Amino acid sequence: MIARGRTEKDVVKIPGREHPITIEPSTERVMVRAGGRVVADTKAALVLREAHLRPVFYIPLSDVDPTAIAPSDSHTYCPYKGTASYYDVLTDDVRITDAIWTYPEPYDFVAQIAGHVAFYPSRVEITVG
Repeated sequence: MIARGRTEKDVVKIPGREHPITIEPSTERVMVRAGGRVVADTKAALVLREAHLRPVFYIPLSDVDPTAIAPSDSHTYCPYKGTASYYDVLTDDVRITDAIWTYPEPYDFVAQIAGHVAFYPSRVEITVG
């Protein structure tokens, strides 16, 4: 519950025993495809593991094809990571809305993910290894 006069964005939570977050470099190549098009390809991904959630690969934005993405107007908030911005993925046939998220100014305890993006595996094909 958020106190009266405060907003959701006033709530900042620190990862710990009850909600652990770890970030480490991936040792594998990560490739993302959408509509048969390679959207991202990297050997420099980070793996973020958060509590009971599945691991997420954060890819350097510099390893994403800039012609395959377009900024979205969407934003969400995570009390552990900060405010997320989104990108759409563009294929020859379709625009996949909000398929990518990023934390442009993540909180200090997850600062490593700045300059990186993550893809929703339900919206694109992610190959690891």
